Amino acid sequence: MTLPLVIDCGECAMQHTEACADCMVTYVCSREPDDALVIDVAEVRAFKLLTESGLVPELRHRRRSG
Repeated sequence: MTLPLVIDCGECAMQHTEACADCMVTYVCSREPDDALVIDVAEVRAFKLLTESGLVPELRHRRRSG
């Protein structure tokens, strides 16, 4: 069983930066601030294909260390 990818903006080192405003998660979902986004493996593959083809910005989420 493959676990889903969980993206929580509260854990991202890029939160509240210019990169955050241009993040694929922000671009695709226009979610409320601090809401986590959970996507499955098929969606991760789709995002990767869209990014590689230049149709959406890359995922800029980086988990904060410490």
